[in-house]
Amino acid sequence: MEKFEGYIFTALCSTNFLISCLLFSKTTREQREPYMDEIFHVPQAQKYCDGKFNEWDPMITTLPGLYLVTVGVIKPVVWLADLTGDVVCSTAMLRFINLLFNCGNLYLLYLLICKLHLREKTQTASRRILSALSLSTFPVLYFFNFLYYTDAGSTFFVLFTYLMTLYGCHKASALLAVCSVFFRQTNVIWVVFCAGTLVAGKMDEAWRVEHTKKKEEKSPSQVPLSVRGVKKVILFMLEFLTTPSHVKSVLLVTWPYAVVGVGFLAFVVLNDGIVVGDRTSHEACLNFPQLFYFFLFALFFSLPTSLCYYRVLRFLQALKKQPLFFLFLTGLFLLLVWKFTFVHKYLLADNRHFPFYVWKRLFQRHELSRFLLVPAYVFAGWNFMDSFKSRSLFWTLAFLLCLLASTVPQKLLEFRYFIIPYMMYRLHMPLPSLARLLVEFLLYSAVNAATLYIFISKTFQWPDSTATQRFMW
Repeated sequence: MEKFEGYIFTALCSTNFLISCLLFSKTTREQREPYMDEIFHVPQAQKYCDGKFNEWDPMITTLPGLYLVTVGVIKPVVWLADLTGDVVCSTAMLRFINLLFNCGNLYLLYLLICKLHLREKTQTASRRILSALSLSTFPVLYFFNFLYYTDAGSTFFVLFTYLMTLYGCHKASALLAVCSVFFRQTNVIWVVFCAGTLVAGKMDEAWRVEHTKKKEEKSPSQVPLSVRGVKKVILFMLEFLTTPSHVKSVLLVTWPYAVVGVGFLAFVVLNDGIVVGDRTSHEACLNFPQLFYFFLFALFFSLPTSLCYYRVLRFLQALKKQPLFFLFLTGLFLLLVWKFTFVHKYLLADNRHFPFYVWKRLFQRHELSRFLLVPAYVFAGWNFMDSFKSRSLFWTLAFLLCLLASTVPQKLLEFRYFIIPYMMYRLHMPLPSLARLLVEFLLYSAVNAATLYIFISKTFQWPDSTATQRFMW
């Protein structure tokens, strides 16, 4: 059966690559010149192709991981194929690198699903394969496979890092973590997540050992949501983190990630910040509603796999059972929306991005619009957390802390920043049924078809420019 599954998955990878190549060809023919952020990435990569590693565009804010990998792939191909002229490191060739990352992401997603859902290994292979295929076509990520952006490579190295963590290859994971940070500095958050899952595993083990003789004690994921329950978990965590034997056991497995973390801190000190190049448009702030936007984003794209009649019923029952908690949560969300909503100048000015229209037609429709969405945030957040009810409390806390760190400091509402958090969320959900996976794949395919059609066909021009403009994520 596993051999047959391998054949099916190989055929699927080949078909996926072929279809992606056809779409890539169409997209590149329509948009031959660098577009949007490509006007910075493409010339910089071409400088690296020419061996000019000491030249840097100050407008680029990420480290040169994408360009280094590009040169490492293209140069041997150029030498073997004896290519010369304009085709070498052309915009099309540079973009093609992301199609290779797309294939790698599909394979990594499949391996991660197999590893994370071992208990369901006996179930049909079609669910694992379709789940990997569906996630690899996740619209925001899939779109940027056809442009020379950092997203495909960044996702590849984060997924690869996490896979090695799950397999216990921590030194290899740390090395891949460095690669992921070279693609995007904020990926250090997911390096912390990898280490956090190991710490959470040690905490789970210590909890079980401590309460093994108390049959009435519940697992940490079943601790009641009350002052007493929260106090109990906090005291346990404090005791764990101050016990030398526990600290030693944690350091023995997490030291490779700690080395990466120390190295990153040294970079931040020497660079006087996380951002390289232009910092004026990348200022950190406490934009708490960014987390709420992510909850709605995750709810929409996970509708086929996460939402059902019984979950809505459970939410209504939870409202009835804990009205004071949800009232407090709603008040807190209202306060955060009121006091901590930040709007980036690019969000209001650049009408080529979909978030521009989301903000204009939803949030700017009325001054109260942002407050009226709070009930939707509460439900989306509850739905998000309910998907993790089978996970350890300590693992969930590690994930939530990393989710907060990856969303809240971002001033700009940019759907690309949600790719990796969503991938992690979707990967850790219980494996959906075949029917739900099929609906999810059809939803993603429909969104991909619509966005690519709009990008290719619905062009426009600004009044003060003759350049062709296109709509995109």
